[in-house]
Amino acid sequence: MQFDSISDFFHMGGYAFYVWLAYGVTFACILGLVIQSCGQKGRVLKHIAQKLAREERLKQHRSSNESKT
Repeated sequence: MQFDSISDFFHMGGYAFYVWLAYGVTFACILGLVIQSCGQKGRVLKHIAQKLAREERLKQHRSSNESKT
């Protein structure tokens, strides 16, 4: 579809409300997914760091117990 002016482009042949609403909803959903993914990534990395720290503490505890016996 070819538009004669920028006003015609934004008017979308009388369907502007539906077209721009669809773009808005799509953009909002994608933005929500990006935000959720970043938050989840942070939680997963924090959980992994906690597990690694716990494993290191257990390893140190086991080695100190073995040296005592």
